[in-house]
Amino acid sequence: MARLGVHVALGSSALLQELEQIWTEIGESEKEKDRMLSELEKECMQVYRRKVDEAKSARARLHQSLVSKEAEVASLMALLGEQRLQLEVEKATSLKGKLASVNPILENLQAKKEDRVKQFSDIWYQIEKLNVEITGFRDAVTIEEDDLSTRKLTEYQTKLRSLQKEKSDRLHNVLEHVNEVHSLCGALGVDFRKIVGEVHPSLHETCGENSTNISDTTLEGLAQAVLKLRTEKKIRVQRLQDATASLLQLWNLMDSSEQERRPFEKVTSKFRSPENDVMCPGVLSLEIITQTEAEVKRLKQLKVSRMKEVVLKKRLELEEICRYAHIEPDSTTAPEKTCALLDSCLVDPSELLTNIEMQIEEAKEQSMTRKEIIDRVNKWLFACEEENWLEDYNKDWNRYSAGRGGHLNLKRAEKARVIVSKIPAIVDNLMSKIFIWEDERNVPFLYDGVHLVSILEEYKIDRQQKEEQKRRYREHKKLRNLLLAEKEAAYGSKSTLKPSNSFDRKTNMHLTYGYGNGFMTPIRRISAGGATPELLTPRSHSDRYNSYFKEARRLLSAAPLNLVAVSKEDAVSLFGSVAGSGPGSPHT
Repeated sequence: MARLGVHVALGSSALLQELEQIWTEIGESEKEKDRMLSELEKECMQVYRRKVDEAKSARARLHQSLVSKEAEVASLMALLGEQRLQLEVEKATSLKGKLASVNPILENLQAKKEDRVKQFSDIWYQIEKLNVEITGFRDAVTIEEDDLSTRKLTEYQTKLRSLQKEKSDRLHNVLEHVNEVHSLCGALGVDFRKIVGEVHPSLHETCGENSTNISDTTLEGLAQAVLKLRTEKKIRVQRLQDATASLLQLWNLMDSSEQERRPFEKVTSKFRSPENDVMCPGVLSLEIITQTEAEVKRLKQLKVSRMKEVVLKKRLELEEICRYAHIEPDSTTAPEKTCALLDSCLVDPSELLTNIEMQIEEAKEQSMTRKEIIDRVNKWLFACEEENWLEDYNKDWNRYSAGRGGHLNLKRAEKARVIVSKIPAIVDNLMSKIFIWEDERNVPFLYDGVHLVSILEEYKIDRQQKEEQKRRYREHKKLRNLLLAEKEAAYGSKSTLKPSNSFDRKTNMHLTYGYGNGFMTPIRRISAGGATPELLTPRSHSDRYNSYFKEARRLLSAAPLNLVAVSKEDAVSLFGSVAGSGPGSPHT
């Protein structure tokens, strides 16, 4: 600047000398010279001022540019995460030098930014594409340019690799699910394309790997499809296992031929292995299961028809044992119920047969414990039959005739009187045996469903009443004979007096009614309406008896001789009616 000032001072001094010389030649006054020099000086100052102002403006522009570029450099450095370039910028002194050092740095940073933005764009594009493939829908993603550092780039690259790995895992899962669906569909006989097509069409299309949908919806749909197929497989396996087990059992039970077994050998051979091995194509199809179950149903029906014969035969054996022991067979295995159960397939015939066999064993055991009492009951019933026969025999007016077989009946009557005389002792012994039996087992002794002690007690009461009525009848007969004797003494010989048969008719009527079966029952057992006598057993007892015991009860329930004690006056009145009906009666 000093050198520049010297050059300017030398140049202006020469010009001033030349200007003063010209002014002298012109003849300018000193005052005018001073005025013009003052103007010249002002003009020079204006030029200097303008130049200074221009220099200041240039300096300001350079400084502003430097500041702007330095700010841009700082921004790019912050954006890109650079720090080493700042030291290189601080080494320069002048503005132009600083600008000269900043420009390449700025250009380098701008180039790095463009390259970094491109890297970010590529990564974001891949991330967005993977997000679409994974989530199934597109996100409105924008690149954030406030951080383009290598750290951020590394984060995005890590995220990209994570998504790529997730895609690989998802694709692997999809392929595993698809393979399992294909295997299950083959075993179940289901259309594979239809199943996976309902999840996503890309699962069965022959396109590139990238076309396979791996979204959450696809994975969830495949998982549900696999679960549904597994559940269906489990149900079908159980159905086929049950059918196969029943089929093998029925084959062995029915002794089926090899020809009948051959169509189902594939199924039975597979189901002897674990469930996981049952994956042959079509082995779990509904057609095979239906055919197997239909065969099981056919064999069961055949088994039921055969088992029904065996069960009914065993039931008849049980009823025969119960009939001999006079116990009620179990109603749960009655023939009508047994047939209904077998026809409805509600019970296993083998179990039913086992149940009846157990009832047979129980009936045999009960029969052994009841044998002694049943024998005594039969002895008592035989004595009652003999008593009934003896009473009928005593009513026969021709019993002493010399007809054919009369002596045989006479011998039987003698034996019957001996047997009848033992009936009270038989009944007492029988009741004592029954009491002992009941005390040992703490249950009543039932005879065809009726308490036997009640029957015997009724029988004893009726027998006592019968004996009492016989005694009264004998007294009435003596009284009648006495009255007849007095009548004969009063009115003449016996030949003129023929007693009326009205008394005999009444007596015979009662005898016919009361002795028809050889037993007497008091009048209290006949209802007021004239109904037939009640049975000896109470109505609360069961009325299901077999035919053998019904006959005995018929013997025991016969109506008694209906005679009651009458006073002497009634007897005289009765005799009067009898005597008045004879020949020579004063009333005739």
